[in-house]
Amino acid sequence: MTTKPKAKKFRIRRSSVFDGGQATEEARPDPAENAPRSLNPLEESVVDGTEDGFPDEGFSTAGRGSAKPANDNPDDTGDAHGEDELAAIRKEGLTGRQLRMARRLAQKHGLPATSDYDAVRLLRRAGIDPFHRANMLELVSADGGPLKGPGGGNLPQTVPGGGAGLPQTIQSQKAQLPSTNVMNAAERARSVIEIQKDIARRRRRKLVLLFTRLAFFVFLPTLLAGYYYYAIATPMYATKSEFVIQKAESSQSGLGSLFAGSGLATSQDSVTVQSYLTSRDAMLRLDAELGFKSHFSDPEIDPIQRLDANASNEQAYKLYKRNVKIGFDPTEGIVKMEVVAANPELSAAFSEALIRYSEERVDNLTARLRDDQMAGAMESYLTAEERRVEAQSEVLRLQQDLGVFDATSDASAVMTQVTNFETQLAEKQLQLQQLLDNARPNQARVEGVRGDIRRLESLIVELRGKLTEAGGTTASGGSLAQISGQLAIAQSDLETRTALLQQALQQLESARIEANKQTRYLEMGVHPVAPDQPTYPRAFENTILAFLVFSGIYLMLSLTASILREQVSG
Repeated sequence: MTTKPKAKKFRIRRSSVFDGGQATEEARPDPAENAPRSLNPLEESVVDGTEDGFPDEGFSTAGRGSAKPANDNPDDTGDAHGEDELAAIRKEGLTGRQLRMARRLAQKHGLPATSDYDAVRLLRRAGIDPFHRANMLELVSADGGPLKGPGGGNLPQTVPGGGAGLPQTIQSQKAQLPSTNVMNAAERARSVIEIQKDIARRRRRKLVLLFTRLAFFVFLPTLLAGYYYYAIATPMYATKSEFVIQKAESSQSGLGSLFAGSGLATSQDSVTVQSYLTSRDAMLRLDAELGFKSHFSDPEIDPIQRLDANASNEQAYKLYKRNVKIGFDPTEGIVKMEVVAANPELSAAFSEALIRYSEERVDNLTARLRDDQMAGAMESYLTAEERRVEAQSEVLRLQQDLGVFDATSDASAVMTQVTNFETQLAEKQLQLQQLLDNARPNQARVEGVRGDIRRLESLIVELRGKLTEAGGTTASGGSLAQISGQLAIAQSDLETRTALLQQALQQLESARIEANKQTRYLEMGVHPVAPDQPTYPRAFENTILAFLVFSGIYLMLSLTASILREQVSG
């Protein structure tokens, strides 16, 4: 709780009057008595008919010819001769600096000068030249500061030419005394009421100006905008749809598996599709198929939303970007599309066509990669298969030319025969030794056994020659060792080509799997459905938005003007 400050009332009972420099006191009537109150100068000027508070003859200054000195001393400036001298000095055209030096020189000599011209007059009467060089040098201060008056204050600076720069007169102390008029309670209350009425009148005028500016810059544009949205604007129908870009599941390891199931895995494809749907290519394709330009050039559409009949592609593209809105949510990977048209069925048709374009674009994003992978794998497989056929043909040709199906089998059969004949040869040799061990062997039997041994040895030599020696009994005239080596080389090449063919086949299958993994396709979350009620314009929301926009513009302009006005006035 605060207490209002209390002020003491002071009443002046006696006034001081200067008479020739001597202060005397005389009694004046008490304002609290019933004596009539004397009017102040402002009230007197109002009673006399001067509305602006200034007298018709103006205020007396040192620069006016009709002005009189403030001091009424008859010895200095009161006589007619002194007036003539002052008039003559004014006609001399003295500068402000000369007048200031004359006044200071007069103060130095103790001359009671009431003005700069009076100081020149008094100095000349005293026989002192105020503009003599020696006298002027004596008055210059050591520090170059301003000249000091008799009371210790700075002397007024005068500039010849009139106005505020005229030589100033020294006002008498009588004019500086407090006023003798004291307002009573009624007069004070009346003055307060007049001030309050004037403040209220000024406030009303400012409020009227404020409401006028608001009506012109805010309310009228808002009213026009609301009239357009409610009465003129053509109703527009918006078809909304949502889809997500999917790809085949792939087994990944490491950090790639963290984003495999999120929208970040296909964010690049989604951004690409978003850019394509908002491109001139999509607009031109939509216009070629469904007549985008012709639809928005319909005369039934209001002039603001209507497209000119001979509009360029750039103008149509600006309208396309305003009516086809594409949004992408990177966290979920969902692409949201809104297509606006004056016809609900045509709006749904525009939306379906754009979705079809998007699906084709997504499929074409990885088509080249898939084709390159499959083309390389297929080429490797075909090459391996062709070379395997060549190796197999070479083996067949060797078998036909050499007359040997399997050199290893033939060699095994020959070796088996050689082993059997060697066994029989060993038995015949034992039988021959047995016959020779008799004292009188049978010569016929001995010769027979020896013949069998010779035939067996010849047969064994022939069979061994068939295995190792060239020009044997084979169809090609070569040995089984040569035939076996050629067939082994051909069969080894065939086996190698067969292994390469199997690897190429595996690579082809892997490329096919990878190509399937690179496939992208659209999965519709919200299918486009034609609306049955107009979506735009939103009259109330748009009107409120227009009011806020115009209010903000007016506020910014008002603040800018206020700041500039303050800077200029400061």
